[in-house]
Amino acid sequence: MQPMGAIRELPHPGRILRYRASRHYRSIWISDIHLGTRGCQADLLLDFLKYNESDHLYLVGDIIDGWRMRRSWYWTQSHNDVVQKILRKARKGTNVTYITGNHDDCLRYFSGSDMMFGSIHLTDEMMHQTADGKKLWIIHGDRFDGVVKHAKWLAVLGDVAYTFMLGLNTVFNMVRRYCGMGYWSLSSYVKGKVKNAVEFISSFETTLAEEARRHGADGVVCGHIHKAEMRDIDGILYCNDGDWVESCTALVEHMDGQLEIIEWASVRAFDRLARKTRAAVATPAPAQA
Repeated sequence: MQPMGAIRELPHPGRILRYRASRHYRSIWISDIHLGTRGCQADLLLDFLKYNESDHLYLVGDIIDGWRMRRSWYWTQSHNDVVQKILRKARKGTNVTYITGNHDDCLRYFSGSDMMFGSIHLTDEMMHQTADGKKLWIIHGDRFDGVVKHAKWLAVLGDVAYTFMLGLNTVFNMVRRYCGMGYWSLSSYVKGKVKNAVEFISSFETTLAEEARRHGADGVVCGHIHKAEMRDIDGILYCNDGDWVESCTALVEHMDGQLEIIEWASVRAFDRLARKTRAAVATPAPAQA
């Protein structure tokens, strides 16, 4: 018998999963939450963490946005709830690992000796072995972004422009909700249409795959560029778990080692549609005069 909410047939590798999968995974990877910013989709993330458990939970960088919080303070109850939810999972036995990113780079002062923060392991990179024996190198990815590495001032300037775009994204989705429509990322769509952004993402993915090969890994799991992706690059499995600002995605490992990307906003939209359909079917038709 299949677990509650499971789909009958898993999508082929690389396809984004848009339907509810089993709720307990061997591993979950999430990154680029950007707590401390208005663009953070904390409520959707809390919903995801509520319905999905795992043996291993990897936080793949940019969980807290130190860059933005140095400029202005923004911290809501939902942001606090995300932190508490993750800490609670760690206390209850989930192996939680925090991989540092560039927006939370202040934590790198403490990660050199593989420090434990409460029940959470803090490090800059690590290797994960899947249930079917694949070695996955886990790293945020900013070290392979030339702008962040060599011109941080330009990265900060770009972050300001990106914040403006996310503000438009928030207003756009408020209008969509008012019209009864689900979440859709305007900022992600615009970014995907910009030629330079597409070229940068392609170069980033290839570089990460080459570096994973140098580390003796079968694949790499990263974040940083806010674009969920899973594909083969010259024999190396490239996995990017996306973000919780634009796409609201996570990478999961099933108990047999199969990897999938979950697009949570679409999953919840599908669930709402399914509930409405069931309710409509269950409601008896009005009697004919």
